[in-house]
Amino acid sequence: MTTTTFRVWGLSATLAVERDDQFDDALATLWRHLDAIDVAANRFRSDSEVTRLNHAAGAPLEVSATFEDVLAAALRCAEWTDGLCDPTILPALIALGYDRDYDELAGAGAPALGDPRPAPGVAAINWDRARHRVALSDGAQIDFGASAKALVADRVADEVAEGGGVVVEIGGDVAVRGRGPDGPWAIGVSESLVITGREERVALESGGIATSPSTTRTWRAGAMVVNHVVDPRTGRCAMGPVVTATVASSSCVRANALATAALLWGEEAPYHLAQAGAAARLVRVDGSIEYVGGWTREGAER
Repeated sequence: MTTTTFRVWGLSATLAVERDDQFDDALATLWRHLDAIDVAANRFRSDSEVTRLNHAAGAPLEVSATFEDVLAAALRCAEWTDGLCDPTILPALIALGYDRDYDELAGAGAPALGDPRPAPGVAAINWDRARHRVALSDGAQIDFGASAKALVADRVADEVAEGGGVVVEIGGDVAVRGRGPDGPWAIGVSESLVITGREERVALESGGIATSPSTTRTWRAGAMVVNHVVDPRTGRCAMGPVVTATVASSSCVRANALATAALLWGEEAPYHLAQAGAAARLVRVDGSIEYVGGWTREGAER
């Protein structure tokens, strides 16, 4: 097995492959997909497609196949979560002060807190698939933060898996395909950025697992501490009884969407996750942990 860790988009990331002879091709595949999606979907790049679309004032923009893949994934996320994982939340994020890369935000002075900006919803995204054009209405602007990194993980894992088992993790979003050198991959689960080696683990051979916390990616806006998980119905950040959701599902994109929505479903999260057929580990604000669906623990030491 060969493993490497790195940082991308202000996040920690990991690539692990079953066999050493997979590694060079797997790493090249990873960076090819990261570069393509960065150009298409990074709102912090002035030359990205999503930035040009957000500043097009409603005019249609001809977009690349990669952008369409990212958009399709974001729309699936909205569908799976009844609109709670919504790509049109960018004005709400900006109102919360998230107007720059997180590494820059964390080191800057507290931005002002703007008025809440409910999202217009995916109906404001007008996609002409035949002409490969997208236009935004109702003042919509889009952010792919809830789906793009998970899509990279899935795409890389799918491609690399042709040669053996692989794990791709970006900022807590994990795609798994095939087995590790000693059996199923053991994926650590934590609600903290501090890794002790005693975290609860789950064994996976396929699909994805994603962790969405409202307590680790935070900043101060005005007098408030806010986070990046936005409720599109209100424009406010997540403040519910569930503070960390880890979800296992058929893909990393789907797992991430459901984990994000779980923070906004609140007390109804177990019901919605069970209805979606997902397994989950939910951490409540009082520190208690609730398991949903077929969640199985391996090697837990708490």
